Amino acid sequence: MELHDLIKRAKKGDEHAFYEMMQTHKQQLYRIAYSYLKSEADAIEAIQETTYRAFRSIRKLKKPDYFSTWLIRILINYCNDELKKRSRLVLSNQFVELAGSRQDQHSFEMEEAVDQLEGHLRQVITLKYFHDLKIKEIAQVMNSPEGTIKTWLAKGLKVLKEKLSEEGGAPDA
Repeated sequence: MELHDLIKRAKKGDEHAFYEMMQTHKQQLYRIAYSYLKSEADAIEAIQETTYRAFRSIRKLKKPDYFSTWLIRILINYCNDELKKRSRLVLSNQFVELAGSRQDQHSFEMEEAVDQLEGHLRQVITLKYFHDLKIKEIAQVMNSPEGTIKTWLAKGLKVLKEKLSEEGGAPDA
């Protein structure tokens, strides 16, 4: 069934249609939540809360074409709220275990460097490079102009390059 039809049905209170839409997006939501919260349990909880919030406010969705970005925005807002509640980020055991090999160490250093970026820079880098969203989609999710997203992306990449060069994690260009 087409997404527009599902959204229309969901807005009228059809729980099955809403469930189908969430099933379509659950893997993407999980990856995004996990990249923010670094824990399987926390990511699952984030998806549950996002599902609840989306179901509660599906009638407010004005343009069905933006369902995916609307849903991602709800998830990111939840994740950011959760991160604010924590006094510090705790890396999951998986990332600590990955630090053993050289390639995994580089991946670990990259994750750590991204985590140290300012909130909006981290969010843009994460959505672009870890979740393959387009600039236009990121702009919709972050409710910012595309030009601003491009600027933040360039600034974030510059800061990352500097951080990794300082640590010996990236060669000088």
